Amino acid sequence: MFCLVTLVLLVLAEENWRGRRAWDKFRQEWEAKGERFDLASFLPKPVPADQNFAMTPLLAPLLDYEVAKGKVEFRDSNGVARAKSVSIYRGEGAQRKSPSQGNWQRGQFCDLKGWQAFYQGNTNFPASPQPQGPAREVLFALKKYEPVLTELGAASQRPYSTFPVHYDDGPGVLLPHLTVLKALTQLAQLQALANLEARQNENALADMKLGWSFARPLESEPLLISQLVRLSILQILIQPVWEGVVKHRWTDAELAEVQKMLVSVHLLEDYAHAVRGERAFHNQTLAQMRQGSFPGWEVPKLLCGVAPNGWLYQNQLVLNRLEQEHYLPVVDATHHRVYPERCDTNAVASVLRKRSLYNIVARLMAPAFLKVAERFARGQTAVDEAAVACALERYRLANGQLPDTLAALVPRFLDQVPPDVLDGQPLRYHPKPDGSYVLYSVGWNKTDDGGEIALTKGTTPSIDAHRGDWVWLYPAR
Repeated sequence: MFCLVTLVLLVLAEENWRGRRAWDKFRQEWEAKGERFDLASFLPKPVPADQNFAMTPLLAPLLDYEVAKGKVEFRDSNGVARAKSVSIYRGEGAQRKSPSQGNWQRGQFCDLKGWQAFYQGNTNFPASPQPQGPAREVLFALKKYEPVLTELGAASQRPYSTFPVHYDDGPGVLLPHLTVLKALTQLAQLQALANLEARQNENALADMKLGWSFARPLESEPLLISQLVRLSILQILIQPVWEGVVKHRWTDAELAEVQKMLVSVHLLEDYAHAVRGERAFHNQTLAQMRQGSFPGWEVPKLLCGVAPNGWLYQNQLVLNRLEQEHYLPVVDATHHRVYPERCDTNAVASVLRKRSLYNIVARLMAPAFLKVAERFARGQTAVDEAAVACALERYRLANGQLPDTLAALVPRFLDQVPPDVLDGQPLRYHPKPDGSYVLYSVGWNKTDDGGEIALTKGTTPSIDAHRGDWVWLYPAR
């Protein structure tokens, strides 16, 4: 019996030594090339509360909590409830029956008449004392949140915007600010669309700028989920840009302001930060497992204190190697490019397909990275197309017609024509005799389909990101 126990201990010691040695070798090799694997290297720096947008009274309670005996206790639970209550969807039936806010990717306008009907008789929102047009009745209903938006507008002038996320909580980390920021963006978007329709452009532009401030704090957060919510926020904010351009609502000066906001977004540069930050977060999680402390995730807790550290190091090696060798090279921010052919899902699958003690944890964490590069590529393409569309509209306002080529926009309306992130060629642009045009990227399949949008199959088809082109539609008016 003594010999058996000794043998087991020797085997475990060997496993621990081999795993630690393999991980240290990989880490040291890449650190010598400038890589960082610790979470502290990617966390936003603390900033003074009075200079921090995230510390305005509406938002400050969201992450002001402590965990006692496994239970989360917010210091201001009423404040948390107040922040979460801000929503354009409040009312019976709420989100299931709410009208469309539009879909610029499919050429669909916001249904302001539908929103007018939604708010009529909805006791959660004030009702206009006399009948008005859809846009003005929607704006009247949204007066409910006027104090909130006034507060946020003032706070948006603060120089910093950082939420105090409890990153040490591991996979159980709370991120309530993400849903709140998205809900606030939907509010800003709907109000901007209504203001545009009511010819209150100055207010619409203010709404756009406020919406932009909701994406700002997420830029520095080192978690993929934060970046994906940021991408969603930017997509929401492009709807008023598109409607204002297509309906010829924006003036040249306003378009220049919107264009300035758009060109300030560099999503491809942020991709590497997001991947490295998520990787570092995973490394912290595995370190917690090795220490027998793993808050917030019950299944892996069973492994804490049981699995040899060597196995956890081997899992860490598998995960970091996938991120370093397969995920990071997909995006080249320096050349404004994304390379779908480098997303070798077969290679990744081959690493994870065969179940072993060396990849069991990696199998849980690696899927978080799948399709992330595509989402960033689509987001950057949308921002680039919106900026070019603003320049095209400014050209039309100045010359009474659209240009024959995008090159005519440079340098007066555009510093340079952004390249298609998928193939490096200029974005495709085809003006039509009826005064419309199509502006597009060749999409994830890198095939020029002439500006055709592909849809998924089924009863409720959506845009198929893997087929067809990624298009900015500009219909004839």
